[in-house]
Amino acid sequence: MPKSSVQSAQIDALVKDAALAPDAQVKEKGQRQIRELSASQGIYPASIQGLYEAAGKGIYSNRTVPAINIRGITYDVARAVFRAALKGNVGAFIFEIARSEISYTNQRPGEYAACVLAAAMREGFEGPVFLQGDHYQVNQSKYGSEPEKELTAIKELIRESVAAGFLNIDIDASTVVDLSKKTLEEQQEKNCLVTAEMTKFMRSIEPKGITISVGGEIGEVGKRNSTVEDLRAFMSGYLKMLGANIKGISKISVQTGTTHGGVVLPDGSIANVEIDFKTLKELSKLAREEYRMSGAVQHGASTLPDEAFHHFPEVGTAEVHLATGFQNIIFESKHFPKELLERINKGLFEKYSAEKKQGETDEQFLYKTRKKAFGDFKKEMWGIPENTVAGIREELESRFSLLFGKLNVTGTRSLVNKYVAK
Repeated sequence: MPKSSVQSAQIDALVKDAALAPDAQVKEKGQRQIRELSASQGIYPASIQGLYEAAGKGIYSNRTVPAINIRGITYDVARAVFRAALKGNVGAFIFEIARSEISYTNQRPGEYAACVLAAAMREGFEGPVFLQGDHYQVNQSKYGSEPEKELTAIKELIRESVAAGFLNIDIDASTVVDLSKKTLEEQQEKNCLVTAEMTKFMRSIEPKGITISVGGEIGEVGKRNSTVEDLRAFMSGYLKMLGANIKGISKISVQTGTTHGGVVLPDGSIANVEIDFKTLKELSKLAREEYRMSGAVQHGASTLPDEAFHHFPEVGTAEVHLATGFQNIIFESKHFPKELLERINKGLFEKYSAEKKQGETDEQFLYKTRKKAFGDFKKEMWGIPENTVAGIREELESRFSLLFGKLNVTGTRSLVNKYVAK
């Protein structure tokens, strides 16, 4: 049940400070107070490690955990998630933000965590909340020129994230896979090296009594599809470099045909995508049976047609990452203020026109670029009146409820409570 109006007003005020206060000390104070208040109400950041270990042992199956990227108006979007979760008795769901999103949406981990925890309080949710660093990705060119500097930057982001309550981190070193090498082992060597180094680092800083859930990635999204042979080559090299007494990754991200944000057609619509569910099934089965992981992870899925989602649990997908589809609901909502949308579109053309590719239509440009409006127009979007943003929340809540059902995570509160450490 939602909190009283007095408590609700207090939470609303605190979260605005946590996200928008120009003074860094006021912002940090708001974030700290939200962490303390939420803990007092039985809401706590958690690692999903125990649940994924249960999947790796075959204790449960046919459930795919949705990992939800929130790029803007994070408090309101998270409120919609929690409302849908409470209605469906859902416990297995993740809030995440990618390294790139942190930058262009102007949301540091502490702010993002505060918005999510505040939303949990606002909607009366109790129990573990899974916060995840998504695609903590190695920049290929920076790694090529100054590898230690690039890895140090990722480690500092991990340190900041863990301190904020992110106890689930996905390392993406698929960007340094070298397909020009002759053997699969040679192709995956740098990926193995970086992922092992990052895993060891996380084990050295994780809070006492907590095992951070670490994810790896073998296939860069939008590139060629992953294979069973790729997975075996990666795991062989990774486990050798990790060592025998260090807990490894709990899941593996693969490529099976999707593209982040979808493929945009000239009219701004999204092209149909064929996912290789057969390969996804084979990779998930191998991950569980040979390496005791939870299974394979699918990225770039939020713009798929509704009829695709029930296939993910059917083929044993451990986790699916969802982002752009929710962004689309926000910007295309009948409730989104038209005047603000016009200002956003104008601002995007003025600021990013140099990024428009030759032959690209205005609709394609706006679709690919509007994610940056969450940072550029952050204050204005947070300022959308409550009676207006409530309509957007309702649309999002309906979508989250549908996805929770399709991914078969309704009724997972008891499962999560059984296997997730407090």
